[in-house]
Amino acid sequence: MATLLHLDSALWPEQNSASRAVTAAFRQAWEAQHPDGTVIYRDLNADPVPHLDTLTASAAFSDPADHTPEQAAAFAEQLKLIEELESADAVLIGAPMYNFTIPSTLKAWIDQVILVGRTALVEESAVKGTPVYIVASRGGSYAPGTPREPLEYVQNYLEGVLTEMMGVKVDFIVPELTLARSNPAMAELIPLADASKAKALEDAASKGKEAALKAVVLPVREVH
Repeated sequence: MATLLHLDSALWPEQNSASRAVTAAFRQAWEAQHPDGTVIYRDLNADPVPHLDTLTASAAFSDPADHTPEQAAAFAEQLKLIEELESADAVLIGAPMYNFTIPSTLKAWIDQVILVGRTALVEESAVKGTPVYIVASRGGSYAPGTPREPLEYVQNYLEGVLTEMMGVKVDFIVPELTLARSNPAMAELIPLADASKAKALEDAASKGKEAALKAVVLPVREVH
């Protein structure tokens, strides 16, 4: 079954969001290869998942037979998110930089799907080796050698937590300098910003096709 799990976390709609525009280009390329494929889509800004709390955490590390009704309900919601991830042939994540790091809504999803012994810190799991494509958009540049390189906590964090804990294969698409056209102080950077945007859209199209060609082709339905 060809299945793409697509997560967006930007605050703004696609026409105002660098990350959403690029994830849309990736998804379009993937769907062109799998017109009948499954896309599990979550807009974490419009419909955020719960932050990990004591109830859910305690349920995850106790025998389901001993769960209270409240624990059972919380654990069922966590399992739904985990099973969506486990079913995916590829994962697409929009991860714009807010205040040097990822949106809290995306962090909440990560905390929910990391379950030690099932998806994390286990020799073999259903998610190990899954390709995860991350659109890490940012208003400025945090690339190696730039003054703000030490403040880059999007790629560094996601690479660490997803690779080291879950064993997935992370691939980044990075549209940067996205504030150049709205910030007069960055006006001289507009050509670089435009080039970065064009490169990100090009990468999204090629990587979307690449991800699709690796997936099994079976007629399925779209899930929202």
